[in-house]
Amino acid sequence: MTTSAPATPSPAPAGPAPDAPRPYAEPPAAVLSALRSSDGGLGTSEAERRLAEHGPNRLPTPPRPSALRRLLGHFDDILIYILLASAVLKAILGDWIDFTVILAVAVINAAVGFLQEGQAERALDGIRTMLSLDAQARRDGEWQVVDAESLVPGDVVRVRSGDRVPADLRLIDATNLQVEEAALTGESVAASKHVDPVGPDAGLGDRTSMLYSGTIVAVGTGVGVVTATGAGTEIGRIQSMIAEVDHLDTPLSRQLAKFGKTLSLGILAMAAFMLVIGRVIHDFDLPDLVSAAIGFAVAAVPEGLPALVTVTLALGVQQMARRNAITRKLTAVEALGSVTTICSDKTGTLTKNEMTTRTVVTPVATYAVEGLGYAPEGRVTLDGRPASLDAHPDLRALVTAAAACNDARVVQDGGQWRVVGQPTEGAVAALAMKAGADVGDVRRVAVLPFESATKYMATLDEVPGAGRRVRVVGAPDRLLDRCTHQLGAGGAPEPLDRARWEAEIDRIGGQGLRTLAAAERPAADDADALDPADVEGGLTFLGVLGIVDPPRPEAVQAIADCHRAGIRVKMITGDHVGTATAIARELGIVAADGDVHALTGTELEAMTQEQLRTRVREVDVYARTSPEHKIRIVRALQSHGEVVAMTGDGVNDAPALTRADVGVAMGIKGTEATKEAAEIVLADDNFASIERAVEEGRRIYDNIRKSVVFLLPTNGAQSLVILVAVLFGLALPLAPVQILWVNLVTAVTLSLALAYEPAERA
Repeated sequence: MTTSAPATPSPAPAGPAPDAPRPYAEPPAAVLSALRSSDGGLGTSEAERRLAEHGPNRLPTPPRPSALRRLLGHFDDILIYILLASAVLKAILGDWIDFTVILAVAVINAAVGFLQEGQAERALDGIRTMLSLDAQARRDGEWQVVDAESLVPGDVVRVRSGDRVPADLRLIDATNLQVEEAALTGESVAASKHVDPVGPDAGLGDRTSMLYSGTIVAVGTGVGVVTATGAGTEIGRIQSMIAEVDHLDTPLSRQLAKFGKTLSLGILAMAAFMLVIGRVIHDFDLPDLVSAAIGFAVAAVPEGLPALVTVTLALGVQQMARRNAITRKLTAVEALGSVTTICSDKTGTLTKNEMTTRTVVTPVATYAVEGLGYAPEGRVTLDGRPASLDAHPDLRALVTAAAACNDARVVQDGGQWRVVGQPTEGAVAALAMKAGADVGDVRRVAVLPFESATKYMATLDEVPGAGRRVRVVGAPDRLLDRCTHQLGAGGAPEPLDRARWEAEIDRIGGQGLRTLAAAERPAADDADALDPADVEGGLTFLGVLGIVDPPRPEAVQAIADCHRAGIRVKMITGDHVGTATAIARELGIVAADGDVHALTGTELEAMTQEQLRTRVREVDVYARTSPEHKIRIVRALQSHGEVVAMTGDGVNDAPALTRADVGVAMGIKGTEATKEAAEIVLADDNFASIERAVEEGRRIYDNIRKSVVFLLPTNGAQSLVILVAVLFGLALPLAPVQILWVNLVTAVTLSLALAYEPAERA
């Protein structure tokens, strides 16, 4: 791809630049035509005109309620209304001390809620930080660095490795382009991109001809035409979804609200009854009757309950932090205790997010590989016994070829092993270390880098004692097309059994493993260059590696604990359905020998909300999902009365986290937008921490219920004393100020002991 521009750019027709419908499904020329642009880009004057028409390429700031309005919202409770009415009546009667105390109680309760409320709207700010600051655009026939906010539909933009994509782009040129899209799709592996159009029904993760704003270029270069900017981009659409999602009250909040309404109706009815009895039978003065009614109302209202709930939840927050669950909103603590369904992301939460070679298949045998992640710990075994490279030349040939044709390495960093390079290549490097394959003395003479178009990498190596060899590692189907032989048991080539290998690849893929193949051939001793023609044929097939992102062992136990506690676990992932179902079996989300009920994003798209509602409880695996799908799944579960916890790490998860009863974000690999939208942030990105947090939440929820049961008899006794006094025409035994003192000081402090109660035995 050249970087110099022609002297005279192709003229871009003037006029509006409407977004092309489904640009990923149209050829580049059609998209450019629909956008009234050309591969030469826009002229400066046309770009300025479109900027005035479409607005700057930034996400709009939605209106937010003022601090005063949010504070007043905490007075919107019927029990608070009763206290405020009581205070107003006391002011009318001139009882300023009582007025001040009652009003202070109402204000303090509101202030506590205002200070503790979560700031979920910061999720929108977190998304805005993902946008690029500048971009390389073709203006007036020349490449220029422009402010990303000035980009408009029809602009031609260039990106390269390390760049953040500044707007939604339809590719018109791509060279070995791979893009990190985990924030949008949940895919742990960088997506390969190319110019060819895809189907009109392709999901977000399958739109290989598009680049989306906020994603990061991992490898290669590309040129694309801007199809959407600002709020029209995919990330802008997600922002609008967050702003539109209604966050549900927690189960305890709903129960307390229902209790408050019932109690208020009872208070009003009994106060009216007292007024009639006191006036008609005992001929009380009106001020005395009003004071009695106020005293009854103040006695019946559990003023200390909000403070008690707040303190209990705050103590729970500290306990959960010790379990790697950081709580951003107090109410999430008790909501966790009511959870009946957990919808979890797969990569990094249920799995280690570290690619691991699990099986090695050569023409001679099938080997198993022990160990998890990038740590070079574990053995290569055959039928349960260690398999050495010296005793198995077929294994040596495959492992050494794959290790030599590899640019990644695994290193130890602070006691942890991590990969430097691509995750899949890191799995090969770890395998070589486990098997004891040393390729340090192999000298690389030439290389053909991996490209998404060819799906292989090739090297020309100088091997001590064996001369020069061409080695190729890549997609099995591409290598089988280039092989004529396979390595036999005695180390000599034999005719390629393609049917056997295709069946073997299907078997490995059916287990949810990614497949990687290796092949080689001798090269001339004086060869010093490598061309694509050198690997087009005559290769000897060495075998296939099965690679997987393995489940976390502690997640398997945590899921089993959830099932025993009556909590369903559902996997929602951007991976393909085969990989997702295989991992779901290993994790125990579904029975190992049972049928897996799975839905793909395409199938979800074709279903109505009512159809999804009828199936959502029986489906345990959702694959290739988009942000809209996740919200639909959560809503469908909630329609059955389920209390849903939703986990996520990418900005695409933020709307669903906001909609769920409890949003759980990943603290390590989660985006800032996701953390701000969530109520709980996991410090270790581990599903087991969710299970422990739910266990702690159940304890806290149970203790709050105990505290409420303790408080109600106290309030009931006080209100009954005043009611009896009025009915029998006696003097009031308690003043409102005394009642408030008993409720707020004595009863609350005694009931706080219940906040420390351990969990009840099952």
